[in-house]
Amino acid sequence: MLPIRYTLRPARPEAHLFEVRCTVAEPHPDGQRFFLPTWIPGSYMIREFARHIVSLRAETQGRDVAIQKRDKHTWQAAAVPKGEALTLIYEVYAWDLSVRAAHLDTTHGFFNGTSVFLAVEGQLDVPCQVDIQPPECGRHWQVATTLPRAEGEPDAAPLWGFGLYRAADYFELIDHPVEMGTFALAHFEAGGIPHSIVLSGRQDCNFGRLKTDLARICQWQADLFGGLPPMARYLFLVQAVDEGYGGLEHRASCALIARRDTLPFAGMKKISEGYKTFLGLCSHEYFHLWNVKRIKPAAFEPYNLAHENHTRLLWAFEGITSYYDDIALIRSKTISVSDYLALLEKTISAVLKTPGRKRQSVAQSSFDAWTHFYRQDENSPNAIVSYYAKGALITLALDLRIRFESGGSRSLDDVMRTLWRRYGLTGVGVPEEGIYSVVGEMGGNALAHWLLNVVEGTDDLPLEELFKPFGVRLRVKAASASPSLGIELKKGRAAAIATVYDGSPAQLAGLSAGDVLIAVNGLRADASRLPRMLERLRVGKRVEIYAFRRDELMRFELELAPAPLNAAKLSLENHHNALQNAWLGQTSQTDA
Repeated sequence: MLPIRYTLRPARPEAHLFEVRCTVAEPHPDGQRFFLPTWIPGSYMIREFARHIVSLRAETQGRDVAIQKRDKHTWQAAAVPKGEALTLIYEVYAWDLSVRAAHLDTTHGFFNGTSVFLAVEGQLDVPCQVDIQPPECGRHWQVATTLPRAEGEPDAAPLWGFGLYRAADYFELIDHPVEMGTFALAHFEAGGIPHSIVLSGRQDCNFGRLKTDLARICQWQADLFGGLPPMARYLFLVQAVDEGYGGLEHRASCALIARRDTLPFAGMKKISEGYKTFLGLCSHEYFHLWNVKRIKPAAFEPYNLAHENHTRLLWAFEGITSYYDDIALIRSKTISVSDYLALLEKTISAVLKTPGRKRQSVAQSSFDAWTHFYRQDENSPNAIVSYYAKGALITLALDLRIRFESGGSRSLDDVMRTLWRRYGLTGVGVPEEGIYSVVGEMGGNALAHWLLNVVEGTDDLPLEELFKPFGVRLRVKAASASPSLGIELKKGRAAAIATVYDGSPAQLAGLSAGDVLIAVNGLRADASRLPRMLERLRVGKRVEIYAFRRDELMRFELELAPAPLNAAKLSLENHHNALQNAWLGQTSQTDA
Protein backbone atom coordinates (compact mmCIF):
# COMPACT_ATOMS: atom_id res chain seq x y z
CA MET A 1 0.00 0.00 0.00
CA LEU A 2 1.06 3.59 -0.53
CA PRO A 3 2.52 5.38 2.53
CA ILE A 4 0.32 7.29 4.93
CA ARG A 5 1.39 10.93 4.74
CA TYR A 6 1.36 13.25 7.76
CA THR A 7 2.13 16.96 7.79
CA LEU A 8 2.72 18.63 11.14
CA ARG A 9 2.98 22.39 11.54
CA PRO A 10 3.18 24.56 14.67
CA ALA A 11 0.27 26.62 13.36
CA ARG A 12 -0.28 28.87 16.38
CA PRO A 13 2.51 28.55 18.93
CA GLU A 14 1.05 31.41 20.97
CA ALA A 15 -2.15 29.35 21.37
CA HIS A 16 -0.21 26.06 21.78
CA LEU A 17 -1.79 24.52 18.67
CA PHE A 18 -0.22 22.06 16.22
CA GLU A 19 -2.02 21.56 12.92
CA VAL A 20 -1.77 18.01 11.61
CA ARG A 21 -2.84 16.59 8.25
CA CYS A 22 -3.13 12.86 7.69
CA THR A 23 -3.59 11.67 4.12
CA VAL A 24 -4.59 8.06 3.42
CA ALA A 25 -4.02 7.10 -0.19
CA GLU A 26 -6.11 3.94 0.03
CA PRO A 27 -8.89 4.42 2.59
CA HIS A 28 -11.24 1.60 3.47
CA PRO A 29 -13.99 1.37 0.80
CA ASP A 30 -16.73 1.38 3.45
CA GLY A 31 -15.33 4.43 5.23
CA GLN A 32 -12.02 4.80 7.05
CA ARG A 33 -11.75 4.72 10.84
CA PHE A 34 -9.04 6.59 12.76
CA PHE A 35 -8.03 6.51 16.41
CA LEU A 36 -5.55 8.22 18.71
CA PRO A 37 -3.73 6.07 21.29
CA THR A 38 -5.07 6.28 24.83
CA TRP A 39 -1.63 5.73 26.38
CA ILE A 40 2.05 5.89 25.49
CA PRO A 41 4.33 2.84 25.82
CA GLY A 42 6.57 3.18 28.84
CA SER A 43 4.02 5.09 30.91
CA TYR A 44 1.35 2.68 32.06
CA MET A 45 -1.74 4.84 32.51
CA ILE A 46 -4.68 5.63 30.27
CA ARG A 47 -4.17 9.31 29.44
CA GLU A 48 -6.86 9.96 26.82
CA PHE A 49 -4.69 11.97 24.43
CA ALA A 50 -7.71 12.48 22.14
CA ARG A 51 -9.10 15.05 24.59
CA HIS A 52 -6.52 17.50 23.21
CA ILE A 53 -7.89 17.39 19.65
CA VAL A 54 -9.83 20.65 19.47
CA SER A 55 -11.06 20.53 15.85
CA LEU A 56 -11.17 17.90 13.13
CA ARG A 57 -12.54 17.69 9.59
CA ALA A 58 -12.05 15.47 6.52
CA GLU A 59 -11.82 16.13 2.80
CA THR A 60 -11.05 14.52 -0.54
CA GLN A 61 -9.94 16.47 -3.61
CA GLY A 62 -11.09 19.70 -1.99
CA ARG A 63 -14.55 18.38 -1.07
CA ASP A 64 -15.68 17.96 2.54
CA VAL A 65 -16.22 14.42 3.74
CA ALA A 66 -18.57 13.61 6.60
CA ILE A 67 -16.83 12.32 9.71
CA GLN A 68 -18.29 11.29 13.07
CA LYS A 69 -16.77 10.53 16.44
CA ARG A 70 -17.60 6.96 17.47
CA ASP A 71 -16.11 6.86 20.96
CA LYS A 72 -13.67 8.81 23.12
CA HIS A 73 -10.74 8.29 20.72
CA THR A 74 -12.16 6.95 17.42
CA TRP A 75 -13.52 8.72 14.34
CA GLN A 76 -15.31 7.24 11.31
CA ALA A 77 -15.16 8.98 7.93
CA ALA A 78 -17.72 8.42 5.19
CA ALA A 79 -16.71 6.37 2.15
CA VAL A 80 -14.98 8.22 -0.69
CA PRO A 81 -14.88 7.26 -4.38
CA LYS A 82 -12.39 4.57 -5.30
CA GLY A 83 -8.99 5.98 -6.18
CA GLU A 84 -9.42 9.16 -4.15
CA ALA A 85 -7.24 9.89 -1.13
CA LEU A 86 -8.78 10.92 2.19
CA THR A 87 -7.26 13.72 4.25
CA LEU A 88 -7.96 14.59 7.87
CA ILE A 89 -7.10 18.09 9.08
CA TYR A 90 -7.09 18.61 12.83
CA GLU A 91 -5.64 20.77 15.58
CA VAL A 92 -3.95 19.47 18.74
CA TYR A 93 -3.69 21.54 21.89
CA ALA A 94 -0.14 21.08 23.22
CA TRP A 95 0.48 22.46 26.69
CA ASP A 96 1.72 19.44 28.67
CA LEU A 97 5.33 20.05 29.67
CA SER A 98 6.15 16.41 30.36
CA VAL A 99 7.96 13.56 28.62
CA ARG A 100 4.66 11.86 27.72
CA ALA A 101 2.66 14.23 25.53
CA ALA A 102 3.13 17.48 23.56
CA HIS A 103 4.12 21.05 24.35
CA LEU A 104 4.27 24.12 22.13
CA ASP A 105 4.90 27.82 22.69
CA THR A 106 6.82 30.58 20.96
CA THR A 107 10.15 29.24 22.27
CA HIS A 108 10.01 25.56 21.32
CA GLY A 109 7.86 22.58 20.42
CA PHE A 110 7.97 18.98 21.62
CA PHE A 111 5.76 16.02 20.82
CA ASN A 112 5.40 12.29 21.09
CA GLY A 113 3.64 10.70 18.13
CA THR A 114 0.96 9.18 20.36
CA SER A 115 -0.29 12.69 21.09
CA VAL A 116 -0.45 14.06 17.55
CA PHE A 117 -0.62 11.30 14.91
CA LEU A 118 -4.02 9.69 14.41
CA ALA A 119 -3.64 6.00 13.60
CA VAL A 120 -5.33 4.61 10.50
CA GLU A 121 -7.28 1.55 11.57
CA GLY A 122 -6.30 -1.53 9.59
CA GLN A 123 -3.14 0.14 8.28
CA LEU A 124 -0.83 0.19 11.32
CA ASP A 125 1.76 -1.79 9.36
CA VAL A 126 1.78 0.60 6.38
CA PRO A 127 4.86 2.83 5.94
CA CYS A 128 4.46 6.45 7.05
CA GLN A 129 5.93 9.77 6.01
CA VAL A 130 5.80 12.95 8.06
CA ASP A 131 6.59 16.43 6.82
CA ILE A 132 7.67 18.50 9.86
CA GLN A 133 7.24 22.17 9.01
CA PRO A 134 8.52 25.25 10.85
CA PRO A 135 6.29 27.88 12.46
CA GLU A 136 6.18 31.38 11.03
CA CYS A 137 7.98 32.63 14.15
CA GLY A 138 10.65 29.94 14.01
CA ARG A 139 13.08 31.21 11.39
CA HIS A 140 16.07 29.96 13.38
CA TRP A 141 14.45 26.83 14.81
CA GLN A 142 16.02 23.41 14.41
CA VAL A 143 14.61 19.90 14.67
CA ALA A 144 15.98 17.06 16.78
CA THR A 145 14.68 13.53 16.29
CA THR A 146 15.92 10.04 15.46
CA LEU A 147 13.27 9.53 12.79
CA PRO A 148 15.14 8.73 9.56
CA ARG A 149 14.97 11.17 6.69
CA ALA A 150 12.73 10.23 3.76
CA GLU A 151 14.47 9.15 0.59
CA GLY A 152 15.68 12.11 -1.41
CA GLU A 153 15.90 14.41 1.61
CA PRO A 154 19.30 15.87 2.65
CA ASP A 155 21.13 13.18 4.60
CA ALA A 156 23.31 15.33 6.83
CA ALA A 157 24.37 13.82 10.12
CA PRO A 158 23.09 14.64 12.61
CA LEU A 159 19.72 15.46 11.12
CA TRP A 160 18.52 18.75 12.58
CA GLY A 161 16.34 20.17 9.80
CA PHE A 162 12.68 20.55 8.99
CA GLY A 163 11.42 18.44 6.11
CA LEU A 164 10.27 14.94 5.26
CA TYR A 165 10.89 11.95 7.54
CA ARG A 166 9.82 8.32 7.29
CA ALA A 167 8.85 5.35 9.43
CA ALA A 168 8.40 1.70 8.54
CA ASP A 169 4.98 1.61 10.24
CA TYR A 170 2.84 3.44 12.78
CA PHE A 171 4.63 1.86 15.75
CA GLU A 172 7.96 3.24 14.56
CA LEU A 173 6.40 6.63 13.83
CA ILE A 174 5.28 7.09 17.45
CA ASP A 175 8.56 5.85 18.94
CA HIS A 176 10.72 8.83 17.92
CA PRO A 177 9.86 12.00 19.87
CA VAL A 178 10.62 15.35 18.25
CA GLU A 179 12.03 18.56 19.74
CA MET A 180 12.05 21.77 17.73
CA GLY A 181 13.30 25.21 18.61
CA THR A 182 16.67 26.74 19.47
CA PHE A 183 18.60 24.38 21.70
CA ALA A 184 22.13 23.57 22.79
CA LEU A 185 23.86 20.55 21.27
CA ALA A 186 26.68 18.22 22.20
CA HIS A 187 27.92 15.01 20.60
CA PHE A 188 29.91 11.95 21.64
CA GLU A 189 30.38 8.37 20.53
CA ALA A 190 29.61 5.15 22.37
CA GLY A 191 29.25 1.59 21.13
CA GLY A 192 30.51 2.68 17.73
CA ILE A 193 27.60 5.00 16.92
CA PRO A 194 27.08 8.77 17.33
CA HIS A 195 25.17 10.04 20.37
CA SER A 196 23.81 13.56 20.83
CA ILE A 197 22.51 15.60 23.74
CA VAL A 198 19.87 18.20 22.95
CA LEU A 199 19.32 20.61 25.82
CA SER A 200 16.32 22.96 25.69
CA GLY A 201 15.61 25.73 28.17
CA ARG A 202 17.97 28.15 29.87
CA GLN A 203 20.95 26.43 31.45
CA ASP A 204 24.67 26.71 32.15
CA CYS A 205 25.59 23.08 31.57
CA ASN A 206 29.22 21.98 31.38
CA PHE A 207 28.86 19.87 28.25
CA GLY A 208 32.43 18.59 28.47
CA ARG A 209 31.74 16.95 31.84
CA LEU A 210 28.33 15.66 30.77
CA LYS A 211 29.65 14.14 27.53
CA THR A 212 32.49 12.38 29.34
CA ASP A 213 30.21 10.88 31.97
CA LEU A 214 27.46 9.80 29.59
CA ALA A 215 29.99 8.26 27.20
CA ARG A 216 31.32 6.07 30.04
CA ILE A 217 27.86 4.97 31.12
CA CYS A 218 26.62 4.25 27.60
CA GLN A 219 29.77 2.36 26.67
CA TRP A 220 29.57 0.20 29.79
CA GLN A 221 25.98 -0.75 29.00
CA ALA A 222 26.85 -1.50 25.37
CA ASP A 223 29.71 -3.72 26.52
CA LEU A 224 27.40 -5.56 28.93
CA PHE A 225 25.18 -6.71 26.06
CA GLY A 226 27.95 -7.14 23.52
CA GLY A 227 27.02 -4.05 21.52
CA LEU A 228 24.19 -1.64 20.86
CA PRO A 229 20.90 -2.58 19.19
CA PRO A 230 20.72 -1.69 15.49
CA MET A 231 20.26 2.08 15.16
CA ALA A 232 21.93 4.90 13.28
CA ARG A 233 22.32 7.23 16.28
CA TYR A 234 21.06 7.84 19.81
CA LEU A 235 19.57 11.05 21.16
CA PHE A 236 19.10 12.41 24.69
CA LEU A 237 16.33 15.04 24.53
CA VAL A 238 16.59 17.09 27.73
CA GLN A 239 14.26 19.87 28.83
CA ALA A 240 15.82 21.97 31.60
CA VAL A 241 13.24 23.42 34.01
CA ASP A 242 13.08 25.01 37.44
CA GLU A 243 11.15 22.12 38.99
CA GLY A 244 10.51 18.76 37.40
CA TYR A 245 11.86 15.26 36.87
CA GLY A 246 11.02 12.44 34.51
CA GLY A 247 12.11 10.30 31.63
CA LEU A 248 10.60 8.13 28.91
CA GLU A 249 12.41 5.58 26.80
CA HIS A 250 12.21 5.16 23.03
CA ARG A 251 13.86 2.84 20.53
CA ALA A 252 16.73 5.23 19.67
CA SER A 253 16.25 8.14 22.04
CA CYS A 254 14.85 9.23 25.36
CA ALA A 255 12.91 12.28 26.51
CA LEU A 256 14.01 13.75 29.84
CA ILE A 257 12.91 16.58 32.11
CA ALA A 258 15.37 17.74 34.76
CA ARG A 259 15.94 20.67 37.04
CA ARG A 260 18.55 22.94 35.52
CA ASP A 261 20.47 23.02 38.81
CA THR A 262 21.07 19.26 38.57
CA LEU A 263 23.18 19.67 35.42
CA PRO A 264 26.98 19.88 35.78
CA PHE A 265 28.47 23.36 35.71
CA ALA A 266 31.91 24.78 34.99
CA GLY A 267 34.14 24.57 38.05
CA MET A 268 32.06 21.88 39.77
CA LYS A 269 34.56 20.03 41.96
CA LYS A 270 32.49 17.31 43.60
CA ILE A 271 29.65 15.43 41.96
CA SER A 272 26.43 16.83 43.42
CA GLU A 273 23.44 14.82 44.62
CA GLY A 274 21.34 16.38 41.89
CA TYR A 275 23.84 15.48 39.17
CA LYS A 276 24.02 11.88 40.40
CA THR A 277 20.24 11.74 40.16
CA PHE A 278 20.32 13.14 36.63
CA LEU A 279 22.98 10.66 35.51
CA GLY A 280 20.92 7.85 37.06
CA LEU A 281 17.91 9.01 35.05
CA CYS A 282 19.94 9.03 31.82
CA SER A 283 21.35 5.59 32.67
CA HIS A 284 17.86 4.25 33.40
CA GLU A 285 16.33 5.35 30.11
CA TYR A 286 19.38 4.19 28.16
CA PHE A 287 19.21 0.70 29.69
CA HIS A 288 15.66 0.48 28.38
CA LEU A 289 17.19 0.28 24.88
CA TRP A 290 17.50 -3.40 25.70
CA ASN A 291 15.18 -4.01 28.63
CA VAL A 292 11.57 -3.20 27.60
CA LYS A 293 12.11 -1.69 24.16
CA ARG A 294 13.42 -4.97 22.75
CA ILE A 295 13.33 -7.50 25.60
CA LYS A 296 9.64 -6.93 26.28
CA PRO A 297 6.69 -8.80 27.79
CA ALA A 298 4.67 -10.98 25.45
CA ALA A 299 1.70 -8.85 26.56
CA PHE A 300 3.28 -5.94 24.63
CA GLU A 301 3.66 -7.87 21.37
CA PRO A 302 2.14 -5.93 19.75
CA TYR A 303 1.02 -2.99 21.85
CA ASN A 304 -2.73 -2.51 22.08
CA LEU A 305 -2.81 1.29 22.06
CA ALA A 306 -6.53 1.54 22.79
CA HIS A 307 -6.60 -0.34 26.09
CA GLU A 308 -4.47 -1.37 29.07
CA ASN A 309 -1.82 -4.05 28.39
CA HIS A 310 -1.61 -6.05 31.60
CA THR A 311 1.46 -8.01 32.70
CA ARG A 312 2.86 -9.14 36.06
CA LEU A 313 6.39 -8.51 34.78
CA LEU A 314 6.84 -4.73 35.08
CA TRP A 315 8.87 -5.39 38.24
CA ALA A 316 11.48 -6.98 35.95
CA PHE A 317 11.43 -4.40 33.18
CA GLU A 318 11.46 -1.42 35.53
CA GLY A 319 12.99 -3.02 38.64
CA ILE A 320 15.90 -4.62 36.81
CA THR A 321 16.45 -1.34 34.96
CA SER A 322 16.32 0.57 38.26
CA TYR A 323 19.03 -1.73 39.64
CA TYR A 324 21.26 -1.37 36.61
CA ASP A 325 20.82 2.39 36.26
CA ASP A 326 22.83 2.98 39.45
CA ILE A 327 25.15 -0.03 39.22
CA ALA A 328 26.18 1.25 35.77
CA LEU A 329 27.40 4.48 37.39
CA ILE A 330 29.79 2.69 39.74
CA ARG A 331 30.94 0.04 37.26
CA SER A 332 31.66 2.71 34.64
CA LYS A 333 33.78 4.59 37.22
CA THR A 334 31.45 7.59 37.06
CA ILE A 335 30.73 7.65 40.79
CA SER A 336 32.57 6.29 43.84
CA VAL A 337 31.75 3.21 45.91
CA SER A 338 30.49 5.40 48.75
CA ASP A 339 28.27 7.28 46.29
CA TYR A 340 26.76 4.00 45.10
CA LEU A 341 26.15 2.70 48.62
CA ALA A 342 24.38 5.98 49.43
CA LEU A 343 22.10 5.47 46.43
CA LEU A 344 21.34 1.92 47.59
CA GLU A 345 20.56 3.21 51.07
CA LYS A 346 17.94 5.54 49.61
CA THR A 347 16.26 2.72 47.71
CA ILE A 348 16.19 0.37 50.70
CA SER A 349 14.86 3.14 52.96
CA ALA A 350 12.17 4.12 50.46
CA VAL A 351 10.82 0.57 50.41
CA LEU A 352 10.99 0.15 54.21
CA LYS A 353 9.09 3.41 54.63
CA THR A 354 6.12 2.07 52.68
CA PRO A 355 3.61 0.00 54.71
CA GLY A 356 2.03 -1.07 51.41
CA ARG A 357 4.94 -3.43 50.82
CA LYS A 358 3.26 -5.78 53.31
CA ARG A 359 0.00 -5.72 51.39
CA GLN A 360 0.93 -5.82 47.72
CA SER A 361 3.48 -7.92 45.87
CA VAL A 362 5.53 -6.47 43.03
CA ALA A 363 3.72 -8.83 40.65
CA GLN A 364 0.39 -7.35 41.76
CA SER A 365 1.88 -3.85 41.57
CA SER A 366 2.96 -4.57 37.99
CA PHE A 367 -0.48 -5.79 36.96
CA ASP A 368 -2.28 -2.90 38.67
CA ALA A 369 0.11 -0.17 37.51
CA TRP A 370 -2.63 1.30 35.32
CA THR A 371 -5.02 1.93 38.20
CA HIS A 372 -2.81 1.98 41.31
CA PHE A 373 0.85 2.91 40.79
CA TYR A 374 0.22 5.62 38.18
CA ARG A 375 -2.88 6.96 39.95
CA GLN A 376 -1.65 7.38 43.48
CA ASP A 377 -3.54 9.14 46.23
CA GLU A 378 -3.01 9.98 49.89
CA ASN A 379 -3.41 6.32 50.94
CA SER A 380 -1.11 4.81 48.32
CA PRO A 381 1.91 4.41 50.67
CA ASN A 382 -0.31 2.23 52.88
CA ALA A 383 -1.74 0.17 50.02
CA ILE A 384 0.84 -0.36 47.28
CA VAL A 385 4.51 -1.06 46.71
CA SER A 386 6.70 0.43 43.99
CA TYR A 387 7.68 -2.19 41.42
CA TYR A 388 10.54 0.17 40.57
CA ALA A 389 12.07 0.36 44.05
CA LYS A 390 11.25 -3.08 45.45
CA GLY A 391 11.84 -4.54 42.00
CA ALA A 392 15.35 -3.06 42.15
CA LEU A 393 15.94 -4.63 45.58
CA ILE A 394 14.71 -8.03 44.36
CA THR A 395 17.09 -7.67 41.42
CA LEU A 396 19.94 -6.77 43.79
CA ALA A 397 19.16 -9.82 45.94
CA LEU A 398 19.04 -12.04 42.85
CA ASP A 399 22.40 -10.76 41.60
CA LEU A 400 24.02 -11.30 44.98
CA ARG A 401 22.64 -14.85 45.22
CA ILE A 402 23.79 -15.84 41.73
CA ARG A 403 27.27 -14.47 42.38
CA PHE A 404 27.63 -16.10 45.79
CA GLU A 405 26.15 -19.49 44.89
CA SER A 406 28.23 -19.74 41.70
CA GLY A 407 31.44 -18.71 43.47
CA GLY A 408 31.62 -15.60 41.34
CA SER A 409 31.49 -17.47 38.01
CA ARG A 410 28.05 -16.14 37.11
CA SER A 411 25.95 -13.06 37.77
CA LEU A 412 22.77 -11.31 36.77
CA ASP A 413 24.70 -9.98 33.77
CA ASP A 414 24.54 -13.50 32.33
CA VAL A 415 20.78 -13.57 32.84
CA MET A 416 20.43 -10.29 30.96
CA ARG A 417 22.62 -11.44 28.09
CA THR A 418 20.57 -14.63 27.80
CA LEU A 419 17.32 -12.66 27.76
CA TRP A 420 18.81 -10.42 25.08
CA ARG A 421 19.80 -13.32 22.85
CA ARG A 422 16.57 -15.28 23.36
CA TYR A 423 14.04 -12.46 23.24
CA GLY A 424 15.62 -9.11 22.37
CA LEU A 425 17.38 -10.22 19.21
CA THR A 426 14.50 -12.42 18.04
CA GLY A 427 11.60 -10.05 18.72
CA VAL A 428 9.75 -12.76 20.63
CA GLY A 429 7.94 -11.44 23.71
CA VAL A 430 8.95 -12.72 27.14
CA PRO A 431 6.21 -15.01 28.50
CA GLU A 432 5.01 -14.43 32.06
CA GLU A 433 7.20 -17.31 33.29
CA GLY A 434 10.14 -16.48 31.01
CA ILE A 435 12.29 -14.62 33.55
CA TYR A 436 12.04 -17.50 36.03
CA SER A 437 13.01 -20.03 33.36
CA VAL A 438 16.21 -18.15 32.49
CA VAL A 439 17.08 -17.69 36.18
CA GLY A 440 16.59 -21.44 36.65
CA GLU A 441 19.05 -22.11 33.83
CA MET A 442 21.62 -19.77 35.39
CA GLY A 443 21.19 -20.66 39.07
CA GLY A 444 19.06 -23.77 39.37
CA ASN A 445 15.40 -24.49 40.03
CA ALA A 446 15.64 -23.60 43.74
CA LEU A 447 16.74 -20.07 42.87
CA ALA A 448 13.97 -19.70 40.29
CA HIS A 449 11.42 -20.89 42.89
CA TRP A 450 12.80 -18.40 45.44
CA LEU A 451 12.52 -15.57 42.92
CA LEU A 452 8.92 -16.46 42.11
CA ASN A 453 8.07 -16.46 45.82
CA VAL A 454 9.58 -13.03 46.51
CA VAL A 455 7.99 -11.53 43.41
CA GLU A 456 4.55 -12.91 44.28
CA GLY A 457 4.96 -12.41 48.04
CA THR A 458 5.13 -9.52 50.47
CA ASP A 459 7.96 -10.53 52.81
CA ASP A 460 10.94 -8.25 53.30
CA LEU A 461 14.11 -9.40 51.57
CA PRO A 462 16.96 -10.89 53.67
CA LEU A 463 19.41 -8.25 52.43
CA GLU A 464 21.48 -8.24 55.61
CA GLU A 465 22.35 -11.93 55.10
CA LEU A 466 22.91 -11.57 51.37
CA PHE A 467 25.33 -8.66 51.84
CA LYS A 468 27.59 -10.50 54.32
CA PRO A 469 29.60 -12.60 51.83
CA PHE A 470 30.29 -9.39 49.92
CA GLY A 471 31.82 -7.63 52.91
CA VAL A 472 28.93 -5.19 53.21
CA ARG A 473 27.11 -4.49 56.45
CA LEU A 474 23.48 -3.34 56.46
CA ARG A 475 22.01 -1.67 59.53
CA VAL A 476 18.47 -0.39 59.77
CA LYS A 477 17.73 2.33 62.28
CA ALA A 478 15.24 5.10 62.95
CA ALA A 479 15.54 8.07 60.63
CA SER A 480 15.16 10.40 63.61
CA ALA A 481 15.72 10.31 67.36
CA SER A 482 12.52 12.32 67.80
CA PRO A 483 9.14 10.70 68.53
CA SER A 484 6.82 10.17 65.58
CA LEU A 485 3.29 11.24 64.73
CA GLY A 486 3.28 8.83 61.78
CA ILE A 487 2.53 11.39 59.09
CA GLU A 488 4.08 12.80 55.94
CA LEU A 489 3.63 16.51 55.27
CA LYS A 490 2.98 18.14 51.93
CA LYS A 491 5.63 20.49 50.60
CA GLY A 492 5.14 24.04 51.77
CA ARG A 493 5.19 26.12 54.89
CA ALA A 494 1.81 24.99 56.24
CA ALA A 495 1.82 21.68 58.13
CA ALA A 496 -0.65 20.06 55.74
CA ILE A 497 -0.78 16.27 55.97
CA ALA A 498 -0.07 14.37 52.74
CA THR A 499 -0.23 10.84 54.19
CA VAL A 500 -1.19 9.27 57.50
CA TYR A 501 0.61 5.95 57.89
CA ASP A 502 -1.26 2.80 58.85
CA GLY A 503 -1.35 2.11 62.59
CA SER A 504 0.37 5.38 63.43
CA PRO A 505 -0.50 7.60 66.43
CA ALA A 506 -2.00 10.15 64.04
CA GLN A 507 -4.27 7.57 62.43
CA LEU A 508 -5.39 6.11 65.76
CA ALA A 509 -6.24 9.63 66.97
CA GLY A 510 -8.34 10.33 63.86
CA LEU A 511 -6.09 12.70 61.91
CA SER A 512 -6.46 12.43 58.12
CA ALA A 513 -4.71 13.40 54.92
CA GLY A 514 -5.55 17.00 54.06
CA ASP A 515 -5.74 18.14 57.69
CA VAL A 516 -3.63 21.21 58.43
CA LEU A 517 -1.91 21.16 61.82
CA ILE A 518 -1.97 24.56 63.48
CA ALA A 519 -1.01 23.91 67.13
CA VAL A 520 0.71 21.25 69.27
CA ASN A 521 0.28 21.56 73.04
CA GLY A 522 -1.01 25.09 72.62
CA LEU A 523 1.89 26.32 70.45
CA ARG A 524 1.64 27.27 66.80
CA ALA A 525 2.88 24.54 64.47
CA ASP A 526 3.96 24.79 60.85
CA ALA A 527 6.18 22.66 58.64
CA SER A 528 9.41 24.18 59.96
CA ARG A 529 8.40 24.29 63.64
CA LEU A 530 6.91 20.80 63.92
CA PRO A 531 10.22 18.82 63.78
CA ARG A 532 11.75 21.12 66.41
CA MET A 533 8.71 20.71 68.65
CA LEU A 534 8.89 16.91 68.42
CA GLU A 535 12.59 16.97 69.33
CA ARG A 536 11.64 18.29 72.77
CA LEU A 537 9.07 15.59 73.48
CA ARG A 538 9.48 11.98 74.54
CA VAL A 539 8.02 8.70 73.34
CA GLY A 540 4.78 7.85 75.16
CA LYS A 541 3.87 11.44 75.95
CA ARG A 542 0.30 12.46 75.15
CA VAL A 543 -0.01 15.61 73.11
CA GLU A 544 -2.91 17.83 72.15
CA ILE A 545 -3.17 18.81 68.47
CA TYR A 546 -5.44 21.32 66.81
CA ALA A 547 -5.97 21.09 63.07
CA PHE A 548 -8.25 22.40 60.36
CA ARG A 549 -10.17 19.84 58.32
CA ARG A 550 -11.52 21.86 55.45
CA ASP A 551 -12.82 24.94 57.30
CA GLU A 552 -13.58 23.18 60.59
CA LEU A 553 -11.28 23.42 63.61
CA MET A 554 -10.78 20.02 65.25
CA ARG A 555 -8.99 18.79 68.36
CA PHE A 556 -7.06 15.50 68.69
CA GLU A 557 -5.13 13.74 71.44
CA LEU A 558 -2.49 11.16 70.69
CA GLU A 559 0.40 9.29 72.26
CA LEU A 560 3.77 9.73 70.59
CA ALA A 561 5.46 6.60 69.24
CA PRO A 562 9.11 5.83 68.49
CA ALA A 563 10.25 6.76 64.99
CA PRO A 564 9.97 3.65 62.78
CA LEU A 565 13.03 1.65 61.78
CA ASN A 566 13.20 2.49 58.09
CA ALA A 567 16.56 4.19 57.49
CA ALA A 568 19.18 1.94 55.90
CA LYS A 569 22.92 2.39 56.44
CA LEU A 570 25.50 0.45 54.42
CA SER A 571 29.20 0.15 55.15
CA LEU A 572 32.10 -1.87 53.76
CA GLU A 573 33.57 -4.30 56.28
CA ASN A 574 36.15 -5.84 53.96
CA HIS A 575 37.83 -3.88 51.18
CA HIS A 576 39.69 -6.93 49.80
CA ASN A 577 36.66 -9.08 49.10
CA ALA A 578 36.75 -10.66 45.63
CA LEU A 579 32.96 -10.99 45.41
CA GLN A 580 32.54 -7.37 46.45
CA ASN A 581 35.09 -6.11 43.96
CA ALA A 582 33.53 -8.03 41.08
CA TRP A 583 30.00 -6.94 42.02
CA LEU A 584 30.97 -3.26 42.22
CA GLY A 585 33.14 -3.44 39.12
CA GLN A 586 36.40 -2.83 40.93
CA THR A 587 37.98 -5.81 39.13
CA SER A 588 37.18 -7.51 35.85
CA GLN A 589 34.33 -9.98 35.95
CA THR A 590 34.42 -13.55 34.68
CA ASP A 591 31.92 -14.32 31.95
CA ALA A 592 30.18 -17.65 32.11
